[in-house]
Amino acid sequence: MAALIRIEDVFVAYGTPPRAVLGGLDAGIELEIEEGSFVCLLGQTGCGKSTLLRLVLGSERPLRGRILIDGSEHPQPDRTRGYVPQKYSLFPDKTVLDNITFGPEVSEFGLLGRLTPKFFHRRRELRAEAHEYLRRIGLRESDAGKFPHQLSGGMQQRVAIAQALMTRPRILLMDEAFSALDPGTRRDMQQLVRELWRATATTILFVTHNTDEALRLGTRVVVLAKEDPETGSRVALDLTVPETCTDQEVAALVRRLERVSENLAREEDLERVTSS
Repeated sequence: MAALIRIEDVFVAYGTPPRAVLGGLDAGIELEIEEGSFVCLLGQTGCGKSTLLRLVLGSERPLRGRILIDGSEHPQPDRTRGYVPQKYSLFPDKTVLDNITFGPEVSEFGLLGRLTPKFFHRRRELRAEAHEYLRRIGLRESDAGKFPHQLSGGMQQRVAIAQALMTRPRILLMDEAFSALDPGTRRDMQQLVRELWRATATTILFVTHNTDEALRLGTRVVVLAKEDPETGSRVALDLTVPETCTDQEVAALVRRLERVSENLAREEDLERVTSS
C-alpha cells in the first residue's frame, strides 16, 4: 500500500548558530505513514515531536527535505489536515455550534459569500451535521448553545475534536491533546478518539510523551530521540502495536519502550562526557 504521508530526508534547525532539532547534516528523518493508521509520536520533551507535526500540517517548512501528502507537497495548512492543539482552540465569543461549523463555512464561502441564499441553505446542512458530531462526541443538544467558558476542560477538548473533524480531513494531527486533562477525563477522551478513528478511518498522527497512552491509542508507535547533542532527533524505534492488547501486553511494551529511552539517554550522556 502506498504511503499517504512521506517524510523524506527532513532536517530542521533553529537559532544562531543553528541547533539541530530533527535529523542531521548527513541524514534527515525518513518516515512513511499509511492511510488509515493511528501513529503515536513518542519522545522526551524537546525531541521535535511537535515540530514534526507542524511540518506535516504545513505551518512550518524544513531546512532540507520535504513532506508529501499523497505524493504532493502542501506548503500551507488546508482541509486535508485537521489539527487539535494541547490547549483548546475554541473561539470564546462563539457558541459550541458556531465553533464547530465556523471552519467549513469560511472555507466554502469566505466572508462575502456568507451573504448569499446558497450560504443559508448550506449553513442548515452544516448545523445538522454539527449536531450529529455533538452526539458522537458525547455532548447534549443543550450544549450546542453554550460558550466555551461554560464547559469543562474535557468538554472543550471534545468540541475541538469535532471542530477539526467537521472539515472531513484525511489526516488528523493531535499535539499533546489530552495532557491538560485529569486522569479520568483523559481515559474517556482516549476511548472517544479511538472510537472516532475506527468509525471514520481518518489517519491520525498523535503526539504524546506518555508511553502508556501511546500504546493504548496507536496502531504504531514511533519514538524520536537524539543520538548525540550535535544532531537532531532520529527515529529510534518504530513499533507496530497489536490491535487488541491486554493490560499485561501493554505493561510489557511500556517496559520495552522505557528501556529504549533509558539506553538512549545513557548513550547521550556518554557522548556528552567524551566530547567535553
